[in-house]
Amino acid sequence: MATALLSSTRVIGFLAGAWLLWMGMHAATLYWLGFDIQRVSIDAGLSNAVIILASLIISNTLRYYQPRRGKYFYIVTWCALLAALAVFVSRLLLLKIFGADSIYVSVIDKSLIIRFCVAFLLISGMSLISMLWYTQQEQKENERRKADAEKLARDAELYNLRQQLQPHFLFNSLNSISALIGRRPEEARTMIYQLSDFLRGTLRKEENEFVSLDEELQHLQLYLDIEKVRFGHRLITEIKQEEGCTSLILPAMLLQPLVENAIKFGLYDTTGEVTITIEARCVQHYLVLEIRNPYDVNTTRPKSGTGFGLASIKRRLYLLFARTDLIETTGENNIFTTTVKIPQV
Repeated sequence: MATALLSSTRVIGFLAGAWLLWMGMHAATLYWLGFDIQRVSIDAGLSNAVIILASLIISNTLRYYQPRRGKYFYIVTWCALLAALAVFVSRLLLLKIFGADSIYVSVIDKSLIIRFCVAFLLISGMSLISMLWYTQQEQKENERRKADAEKLARDAELYNLRQQLQPHFLFNSLNSISALIGRRPEEARTMIYQLSDFLRGTLRKEENEFVSLDEELQHLQLYLDIEKVRFGHRLITEIKQEEGCTSLILPAMLLQPLVENAIKFGLYDTTGEVTITIEARCVQHYLVLEIRNPYDVNTTRPKSGTGFGLASIKRRLYLLFARTDLIETTGENNIFTTTVKIPQV
């Protein structure tokens, strides 16, 4: 329900000032015609009090009923009826007070048309102010509901993107554990413990959309430990971070799919040692992350194949920051580089 017009002290102050000004003009006009200050004060106060009451009635009505386009005639009719009723009631009250004064009663009767026109204009003005107020309130409420719906949809999509990464990584790990059980059971057991620690950390991160770089790197290390069991001496990782960057924030679990993508391009088509480099730098209100891995130009096409991991990261960054320029990939000199920029608010 829309907020009442008179719930705003600013609106109350504006309307009170306007009504006092009009009452003063009403009284001044009668005083200029030669009537004493007592009579004109009673006339102005009583007549305008009735009009104010009628205005409050139509204002409260518009709080619950807003006419559709083409139906404003009903409001005009309602204002005219209330104006006529206000003049009728104020005339009865004034005649009861000044009934013995035939001259003043004559002035009241002769000014009924003017009083009706004034009452109609004042009540119509109040209805117009009320319609504008409640229309604005309705628009704000619609915008709020739309923003809430968009936020829920965005949060749901972000959650879905994060969840889709888990089975992808989990299946690879389980396949590796299965392969190790027969030949190297101790390593398989170690990998199970590491996978358990990684998944436990992932569950804790579900509560926070953003984490510090230091926390993200600690979580990434759990993932790298698992991958090193899978690939053994072939996987070498180098993590470099510029001093002062550890407290900067980034979306939780952002690095793991990026590094997984680097491992896929770097190790799947080779048999030798491969070095994956993760570098974090602070650059003018951005946390810049670079993940580099070598690739074989004869078997890999890094510029065209960004895969699900990079696509989901790009979509996630867009949902969080409404920008599409925060991630880019390049492949030069047999080195595939993924660069991500995280704005620091």
